[in-house]
Amino acid sequence: MQGFPVALRGMRVGLLGGSFDPAHDGHVHLTREALKRLGLDRVWWLVTPGNPLKPDPPAPVADRVARARAILRDPRVVVTDIEARLGTRYTAETIARLRALYPGVRFAWLMGADNLAQFHRWQRWESIMQQVPVAVFARPGMRLEARGARAAEEFARWRLRADEARVLASRRPPAWIFLDMPLNDLSSSAIRARGDWSGEWRGQRWTG
Repeated sequence: MQGFPVALRGMRVGLLGGSFDPAHDGHVHLTREALKRLGLDRVWWLVTPGNPLKPDPPAPVADRVARARAILRDPRVVVTDIEARLGTRYTAETIARLRALYPGVRFAWLMGADNLAQFHRWQRWESIMQQVPVAVFARPGMRLEARGARAAEEFARWRLRADEARVLASRRPPAWIFLDMPLNDLSSSAIRARGDWSGEWRGQRWTG
């Protein structure tokens, strides 16, 4: 599959999806924690064509991919526009396609606690929980709201303890875990609000 990431049967691959508009050290921090604590072989950054829950269009996909690749150079981390290549719009659909394309690969979905708090607004969010294990990482100011989230309540019986993190990717879904970690309050929206990102790509390609 030309242009698609490589993954072998039995590998544990974490999927971190988002607009990455732009990618920043918060994404890097979460990724490194996921690699270490979940025992993953790879993490794929799925740079989405757009986010249905956000009203404004993001920067061009090619610029967001270039930025993401520039801030984290790790052979275990793959930045990919595979959703644009597959033509999928929603996470549940993307995961279903990846599971079909990569039989035997153990995928796990990675996200911050801010996403868990509004996870029930995602298209077919229950299907995501049923398809792959999910790891939720703490975000500043979001611990209590995330733990009281609808998804956390409805799937409470399938929540793993923090000391079971390394077996999460091997568990049959539904299975999920909430992990505390040193907090990083960077966000893409804050970077855009400062103008640090939009000025880099508007009118010219981002060059790193």
